[in-house]
Amino acid sequence: MLGGVIFDLDGTLGDTLPVCFAAFGATTARFLGPEHTEDELRAMFGPTEEGILASLLADTSEQALDHFLDGYRFHHHLTPRPFDGIVDLLDRLDARDIPAAVVTGKGPRSARISLDAWGITDRFDRVEPGGDHGSIKRERMAAVVSGWEVDPGSVVSMGDAVTDITAARHAGVIPVAAAWSPGTDAAALRAGDPDAVFDDVASFAAWLEHH
Repeated sequence: MLGGVIFDLDGTLGDTLPVCFAAFGATTARFLGPEHTEDELRAMFGPTEEGILASLLADTSEQALDHFLDGYRFHHHLTPRPFDGIVDLLDRLDARDIPAAVVTGKGPRSARISLDAWGITDRFDRVEPGGDHGSIKRERMAAVVSGWEVDPGSVVSMGDAVTDITAARHAGVIPVAAAWSPGTDAAALRAGDPDAVFDDVASFAAWLEHH
């Protein structure tokens, strides 16, 4: 029996990368200069926004974080809704009394901005942010499972990166992969050997019906 579903946020619940790039690009251009490319910005990802800015701008990190969050909120019109099928999927889980959680590498404030913008914050009984010094998804997943008091092997973790697959496997939960976001490297996900890779939310929802 399915004990719960853990979702990544960026690239899994919605296409937030354009928002991240716009907000981070404006912030780094203002506080660091010159403007960074998307590849340069992507290379910074791993820690939370709080952690990234603290490492880059020790003396002005709070100002930079406020600037980033204002920009993140402003640019969220670039992704006004979650991926097609996500709300229906959450409805199906609710109907079966199956808990859902978010485990993300984002900071708590930007994660909340996205979930609020999409109107799905209250669909998750836990939202676990990332670590200021790097990914702590394995630990966050384990904390979610412990809070649910279920067998880790009954919990599915859905993410769009090979690191999500690895974290899920180390946490003892079932790793599956989302290949439905634009630009996702589906071949790399399959090479990461998850239990399944899904090209759209509907196929994932159908798969869950049998678990």
